[in-house]
Amino acid sequence: MPDRAQPWDRTVDLPPQDPWAHPPAPSAAPTSGAPAPGPQQPFSRGVAHVKPAMPKTESFTAEHQPVGTGWPDAEPPQVRRPVGWHLRQLRKGGEWSFAAAVFAFVGWGIWAISGGGNLLSPLVVFVLILAVAAGIFALARLLGRLLIERRLGRPRRTARGAHLVAAVFLVGVGLAYLRQTGWVMDAYGWVKDLFV
Repeated sequence: MPDRAQPWDRTVDLPPQDPWAHPPAPSAAPTSGAPAPGPQQPFSRGVAHVKPAMPKTESFTAEHQPVGTGWPDAEPPQVRRPVGWHLRQLRKGGEWSFAAAVFAFVGWGIWAISGGGNLLSPLVVFVLILAVAAGIFALARLLGRLLIERRLGRPRRTARGAHLVAAVFLVGVGLAYLRQTGWVMDAYGWVKDLFV
């Protein structure tokens, strides 16, 4: 049986050569026992060919160039704030609304007790008045946002203006209830006559 060559016995002396490859730079250090350099080959046994290092002036990275965040003259993005921050802003100035609501409640109470009868329907009317006051407060906040923040570009740090508008409404309601009470108007006339 003839000797057959095994796959591990086969060796390749040279890999396929690239016709466009640059010839390797000659080594400066002499090799002992190496044959004299002949024609340049891309690979040879026992000698490693290393490509020269790239010059440091070349760089494959680009410098960062800011390109902006949108169209010129565009408004900056709005900062989203937590709900707690908005609630704290709404509470500032709330003493005006609270005092006016207490005054309106006292005026309503004097009117309702003086009129006698069932208190359920006057209570429903008073709750509706409080709902209208809340709507007036929300409308004042919306107008403030449109006029102060958007048109004038100023931040609002409190809700005092909206609370003041709602307070004026509630004081007017309280005075209207007191004017509808007979004995209150008689007492007002008597005090007014003292100073005239």
